[in-house]
Amino acid sequence: MQGQVLFAPINGSQVPFHISMIKNAVQPDPDRTATYLRLNFFTPGQTASKDIAPATSKLIEQHGHNSMFIKEMLYRSRESQRLTAAHRMIQELRKRFRQHAAKAAEEADLIPQEKLVKMRDQRIPRMADLTMRPFISGKKTTGTLEAHTNGLRFTSKKHEIVDIMYGNIKHSLFQPCENEVMVLIHFYLKNPVLVGRKKSQNVQFLTEVVDASVALDSARRSMYDPDELDEEQRERQLRKKLNEMYLIEFHFLVDSCFRRRFKEFCKKMERVAKHHRFHLEYHESTKISSQNISQIRFDIPYRDLGFHGVPNREMVLIQPTVRCLVNLTETPFFLVELDRVEHIHFERCTFRSKNFDMIIILQNFDVLPLSINAVPMNELDAIQEWLTDCSITYTAGQASMSWKSVMNLVKGDPRFYEETDEHGESKPAGWQFLQADDNHDGNEEEDDGDEDYSAGDDDDEDEDEEDEDEEEDDEEDVNGDDDEDDDALDWDAMEASAQ
Repeated sequence: MQGQVLFAPINGSQVPFHISMIKNAVQPDPDRTATYLRLNFFTPGQTASKDIAPATSKLIEQHGHNSMFIKEMLYRSRESQRLTAAHRMIQELRKRFRQHAAKAAEEADLIPQEKLVKMRDQRIPRMADLTMRPFISGKKTTGTLEAHTNGLRFTSKKHEIVDIMYGNIKHSLFQPCENEVMVLIHFYLKNPVLVGRKKSQNVQFLTEVVDASVALDSARRSMYDPDELDEEQRERQLRKKLNEMYLIEFHFLVDSCFRRRFKEFCKKMERVAKHHRFHLEYHESTKISSQNISQIRFDIPYRDLGFHGVPNREMVLIQPTVRCLVNLTETPFFLVELDRVEHIHFERCTFRSKNFDMIIILQNFDVLPLSINAVPMNELDAIQEWLTDCSITYTAGQASMSWKSVMNLVKGDPRFYEETDEHGESKPAGWQFLQADDNHDGNEEEDDGDEDYSAGDDDDEDEDEEDEDEEEDDEEDVNGDDDEDDDALDWDAMEASAQ
């Protein structure tokens, strides 16, 4: 198991095979006399599988033309227990190899961190019963967070340890539980760290306020005991009544308590970092001289400037801070650094639309723009005003763009920010072409509308003229009938002439 090698008997000899060469191990249905085990191997000419290791694939390509490969082997035994145990061990060995390969791939580009220096000369700032996200293992990870000389250490109840160095923190955020279900501190790292088995650049520690208000009784009861049904019903009614009466006041008290607790911890972190000459500013965080000490500064989101949108899978509240645009409540986290934003474009901005899409174009054109979908239209003016205060350019359009093609066009244009092209002809400078195209389309639509309106007016005028002509003809016919009636004899004259 440790050597990742399978010894397969061939003609009485034990032949070693590396576990990465085995495609799968199958146990066919046994017959009346024996049990079978089939081993299938990776060979040249097969369709590339996602389970094959890169080294194995390279080895097959290198020696596939001048070497012989075994495609499969079938073993037969009258003792079923032995082949069943061998099959179980092979599957376990393949599972361990895949886990080891996945871990090695995750750690391949990780930058090693310095070792944590524990604080021993003074009292350690500590917060207990915190939940960490992303989780280290299981459905929830709770533990204690400590502030030491050069970093933070989180120790879970399962004795799992995650260290975060002060020098690796790029942004530190504190979000109080104002109209939220949790109070949290969030760290955006310069280089990702390994949390559990996955890399993560965002690490968060929180306390859920709702749990404190819901856990009124921790005693366990039996649902099958008939003597407790009436008591449970009375408790349920009393709990509902208390929630209706004291929910607001209790939530305010719990909010203030947890907010004060987190603020005290943040201030202790600032004092510890300042004492050891570390700072967590936006720029490079290294040890500096005592003449240029900068404290830890936690950024707080502005809830009154927040707006709703869908950055990932669900509608969330996105809030700006001094340096970022974030959503820290729901996972996966959404965090965009404002100094890396090149331009903002609003798609589907029409008077008939109830919402629009916000496209965030980054300064690195090799990265596709980020999108926040389904932003309510009534929040457009506030967002544009905030972007103006942040000195971030923006445009608005009616159509949805194919941003992969747009970014390829922008990267291939050396005179993108110029007002003239390579032939000297005028063109929109920079991102103004997004708005220029929409204005051009809108003018065409307006011209078409004017033409339709003019044509309709001409038709109406023609119809009015025809109606007037018909009325004149009718009047002439009526006048003609009157003249004929005047010329004709009346009854008295006709009787006199007859006599």
